Amino acid sequence: MTPLHRTLLTTLALLTSLTTPLPAHATPGCVSSVPYVSGQGGYHTYRIPAVVRTRHGAVLAFAEGRRNGAGDSGAIDVVLRRSGDGGCTWGPLTVVAAGHGDTRGNPAPVVDPRTGAVVLVTCGNSGKATEEQITRGEADRRVYVQRSWDEGRHFSPPADITAQVKRPGWHWYATGPGHAPALTRGPHQGRLLIPANHSATPPAGSSGPAPRCDGGHALYSDDGGHTWHLGFVTAAHDGATHVNETTAAQLPDGRLYFNARNQYGTAPGHRLDTYSGDGGQSLDRPYAAQPTLNDVPVVQGSVLQLLGKGTPLLFSAPSVPTARRALALWSSTDAGRTFTRLLTLTNHPSAYSDLVQLGPTTVGVLYETGAEHSYDTLEFRRLTLAR
Repeated sequence: MTPLHRTLLTTLALLTSLTTPLPAHATPGCVSSVPYVSGQGGYHTYRIPAVVRTRHGAVLAFAEGRRNGAGDSGAIDVVLRRSGDGGCTWGPLTVVAAGHGDTRGNPAPVVDPRTGAVVLVTCGNSGKATEEQITRGEADRRVYVQRSWDEGRHFSPPADITAQVKRPGWHWYATGPGHAPALTRGPHQGRLLIPANHSATPPAGSSGPAPRCDGGHALYSDDGGHTWHLGFVTAAHDGATHVNETTAAQLPDGRLYFNARNQYGTAPGHRLDTYSGDGGQSLDRPYAAQPTLNDVPVVQGSVLQLLGKGTPLLFSAPSVPTARRALALWSSTDAGRTFTRLLTLTNHPSAYSDLVQLGPTTVGVLYETGAEHSYDTLEFRRLTLAR
C-alpha cells in the first residue's frame, strides 16, 4: 500500500461510522444531507444523480424526477436542487427539462472552464416507449443540450442535437449519466466531453427477442456546447464487452480515462475501462475488463480525478458483486490501472452515484440509497481527504 493510500485510509476511516443521513437542512460543515426524498415534491421516485460545482462554488444536484413510478419509462423530468454552502442545505426543486408526460433523463452536466457556463446534455423519448421498444427500432431516442449562464439558476430550453451525434442504425442512446469532464490541459483544452453508449442494429443472422449490441462512444464540443461532434465509437461487438453507462475523467498527464458498465458482455467482472490520448476522438486500446473492481455489481459508477499534484483518481459504486448495496469509494494512484477500496459509505441498499470535488481536500458523493430500498433517497455525502 502506498503512503498516499495509507493517508487516505486513516482519514476516511474516521467517517465510516457516519452512515445515518442528517436532515436536509444540516448545519455548515455537515457530513451529509438529503436533497431528494422519493414521494416528495410531486414525484414518485428520484433517480440517476449527477452533480457539478460551478465556477463560483454552487453545487448543482441533478436527478430524474419520475412522476408515476420507479421505472425507466413514462413521465420523467430532469430536476435540479442548488446548494450555496457546499451541499449542506438545498434550495427549492426546479425542473430543468420537462417531459410533459414524456421521458427526459440521463443528465450529463459539465462546467465550461472558459466561460463558467453550465452545459447539460440529456436524452429523451416518448413516455409510452420502453427501452426494449427503442432497442428494436420501434421508437426514437433523442439527444438535447441546455446552458445556464447564472450558476444553475436558469437554463435555456433544450436544443435537439441528435443529428450531430447519433448515427443511422443506432437505437438506444444514453449520455453518461453523471458529470462529464472538461479538458483543462493539452491540445484540446476547453473541450467538453460527454461519454455515452448506444445500441446498434444487430448483425445479420441474429435471432431472439430484441438482441442487444451495446457499444460506447463519446460526443464533444470545442465551442462551449454550441456544436457537437462524434468522437470515438467502439469497434464491432465481440460479445465479451458490451459498453454501457460510462464515466470519464482527464488524468494529470492529459489523457482521458473511461470506465464503463459491462452490461451483457462475457468478460469477467462488471467494469470495463480504456484511455484516449487525443481528447476522446479515438481510443488507445479497446475496452477491457478492470479486474480490481470485481466487487462492483452490474450498475453505473463514477470516476473523478482530483486536482493537484499527486492526487488520486477516485471511483464510486456499490461494493457487493451480486447486489446493489454498500456504496463504496475506491482510489487509484496509477492512472486507473489498479484501484484500492478505501471506504464503505453505507451498508444499506445503494445504486447509482456521482462524484464532485468541493475543495482542495473535500469531495462530495451524490448517491441513491435507503434503509429499505436503493431508490428511497438521493443522499449527498461530504468526505475530507487528508493530503
